[in-house]
Amino acid sequence: MTPFPLGYFRSPWPSEDAGPQRLQQPWGATGVNWPGLNLQAGERLACTTRNTLLSTMTVLGDPGQVYLLTHSALRAHLGLPTTACVEMIDPLSLKTLCASPRLPGGPMWPGGMAIHANGDLYVVYGRHAHRLSRACEVRKHFQLPVDQAYNSFVILDNGMLVTKNLSDQTHAQLTVLTTDLQRACADTKCPEPSIARLSSQGNTVYVVGVRSVFRYHWRDELQALVRDEAWQYDYLSGATQSYGWDMVIDGAHAWFMDNGRHNYRLRMIGAGLNASPNRLIRVALGDSQDHQAWEVCGLPQGSITNPPLVDLQRRCVIAYDSSNRVLRAWRLQDEQQEDPGGTRLEPLWQKQDFGCASHMLLYPDSGELVLNDYRHWREEVVVLDIVSGDEKGRVRSGGITQGVVFPSAGWQRDLYWSSMGRLARIFVA
Repeated sequence: MTPFPLGYFRSPWPSEDAGPQRLQQPWGATGVNWPGLNLQAGERLACTTRNTLLSTMTVLGDPGQVYLLTHSALRAHLGLPTTACVEMIDPLSLKTLCASPRLPGGPMWPGGMAIHANGDLYVVYGRHAHRLSRACEVRKHFQLPVDQAYNSFVILDNGMLVTKNLSDQTHAQLTVLTTDLQRACADTKCPEPSIARLSSQGNTVYVVGVRSVFRYHWRDELQALVRDEAWQYDYLSGATQSYGWDMVIDGAHAWFMDNGRHNYRLRMIGAGLNASPNRLIRVALGDSQDHQAWEVCGLPQGSITNPPLVDLQRRCVIAYDSSNRVLRAWRLQDEQQEDPGGTRLEPLWQKQDFGCASHMLLYPDSGELVLNDYRHWREEVVVLDIVSGDEKGRVRSGGITQGVVFPSAGWQRDLYWSSMGRLARIFVA
């Protein structure tokens, strides 16, 4: 059983990917098994939508509370600073119940939002961090040091926030903030740039750089992040792929995908810029020399923007090639089996012409996998059985853009799907 991350408010979905390990599955009252959609014969998926500015994610607070993060975009095309906004929305109609003022941001990039264990909302957008009450009132603000967009943050078990700038040219710089948005220590310069969002487990921060992965431990006695010199893997050594994206931490392994460079505008299909296939990569948390890589489908110019998904209960791994529209599932071998050659992935199923690009959502109790399928210039939200790959439901979520951001679970056999200019509530009818 994966323990609930102590720095977060105890709700089914307190942050992007439901927590800093990016397991993409909701937490129940005891930490596991929040009820799934449990789609039955004769039931179907239905959808309520509303237009938004660029919607990034929803998170859940107390029962019935849903918060939405959006940001502006047009100003960026004019060379002007952009802003973000947090709304509390009606869980059924999606109408705004209350909203923050426009939050200063600066450089545009989808940011992040989470509800802290102290009950307040925290947002990192552009080069600014904000603390808000649950009534969306601004309590505190902090301007981050690098004049670049920061791509979200993680909360450590000790309650501190860690964020970094996004760039494929400038070295990543980790900033640690207290709950009052004060610097907890001097900033930490990473050995290379980083595009991917941070991940964490406990008080350890994981970074996917543009060619290697590495981690830092918070040391109370030093009041600082300290790099783990024994844990690093150059995943592009001898490879022709491009940089990796967000990392999933399953408690024993780190999983991510590479070939992340692309030219996404409205869709990921055909957006890959590298001649190589994209890969699924595993690195053992106990020993970074224990690592493997698998081609997702072997097609050239493969590319992604987001993490894979790992089902610890059923020992399934899901990866995809957004550029070539391939979705693939493997079974992770039983840990009791001895395999000196490393971890074995046994093929489960594969889907061609399936336009998956967004972060995913898994319901552990029902084995339902929720993801997007982009086809004919429209996005649909699909529910699959994670073991068989059988389709259980599908509904159009609206809009012509292929989503690449964050869904969340809902409160009553429903979920929320953010897709750039649309927010949708998907529910069982």
